[in-house]
Amino acid sequence: MEEFQVKDKSLAPQGHLQIEWAEKHMPVLNIIKTRFEKEKPLKGQTLAACLHVTKETAVLIKVLIAGGANVALCGSNPLSTQDDVAAALADSGVHVFAWRGQNTEDYYNCMNKVLDFKPTITMDDGADVVGMLHSKRQNQIKDIIGGTEETSTGVVRLRAMETDGTLKYPIIAVNDAYTKYLFDNRYGTGQSTIDGILRATSVLLAGKNFVVGGYGWCSRGIAMRAKGLGANVIVTEVQPTRALEAVMDGYRVMPMAEASPIGDLFVTATGDINVIRKEHMQKMKDGAIMCNSGHFNVEINIPDLESLTKAKRTIRPNMEEYSLNDGRNLYLLAEGRLVNLAAAEGHPSEVMDMSFANQALCSEYVAKSNKLQTKVYTVPKEIDEKVAELKLKSMGINIDELTAEQKKYLSTWEMGTT
Repeated sequence: MEEFQVKDKSLAPQGHLQIEWAEKHMPVLNIIKTRFEKEKPLKGQTLAACLHVTKETAVLIKVLIAGGANVALCGSNPLSTQDDVAAALADSGVHVFAWRGQNTEDYYNCMNKVLDFKPTITMDDGADVVGMLHSKRQNQIKDIIGGTEETSTGVVRLRAMETDGTLKYPIIAVNDAYTKYLFDNRYGTGQSTIDGILRATSVLLAGKNFVVGGYGWCSRGIAMRAKGLGANVIVTEVQPTRALEAVMDGYRVMPMAEASPIGDLFVTATGDINVIRKEHMQKMKDGAIMCNSGHFNVEINIPDLESLTKAKRTIRPNMEEYSLNDGRNLYLLAEGRLVNLAAAEGHPSEVMDMSFANQALCSEYVAKSNKLQTKVYTVPKEIDEKVAELKLKSMGINIDELTAEQKKYLSTWEMGTT
């Protein structure tokens, strides 16, 4: 059986340096790793991970291996793999099957190679591994005790499977941990999306009309960072409460059809399809830039864009110019894939420290739990709070504790107005 497949193993020395840099900024994972090395809570488990192969992911993989797991890893997006990191993992003996620039066939071939290692636990970023197991490799499901899911998009897919009764093993929705979505989704996506846009375009954001599709936690982070750089932020939404929040946060809110003619730069992060489509593209001004920070490349309707196009060329790395039949030019970043990972390096290590701490601890929870029901679980409160506690400790921050009197007050109903 093939042990690994990467683009160029000679890139390993630089990859090792990248991983070392990430480790210095991921103190919570380092604390967990020290305990895992002693206790080996994952001994005997084979873990199939489909994640963005970045320097931060490499730190997580080292923690899982320290805990006794046998790990096989593939990339969760064709453009997000950092080839030097993949080479370093292969050099360290990790079963990694990932490289940047995969086509669809490569992507699923690598996933199949990971599943050939006969996992007992899955770790997903988008639920593609779960999808493959439930569709084409159902014979392996009996050996799987549980899994984890990293993303909002993946959790939506898994809850749909749970609802219609097709989910065959328990999953912990890591994305739904407070220490994940309040920080990774907001601060991580916010900063890394702006990073990707600037690397791809080198444009000035100040003064531009910056349209954000959606106002979930990822979109809030993007809007916040764009506003901080002087952009005029416009939010589009379909959910009334979120739209109202965006208004109260100081943003203009309108339908995409109204934002299309005035937007200079468009970013989608909704987890849904065709947020930007032909009817919007036909109204956009010459020179408008489009990109996506949602997990799948379906939020911007690329076939619609191509149907309006007479010529296409690459202007800069991760930026394509579409010359339309009517003479306008529109620009698409990173092929409509995750701009923060395809055109930049993904979230900063400090925020992935918490997300991946949840992954490590939830993998331990799955391994130690005898009889989890077949459903989608939220992250246990004690794990979520432990991650926050360790993060604060690593930052040298102390907080108050409830006094005995305060605890009693919060647990009784007798005391009222005095």
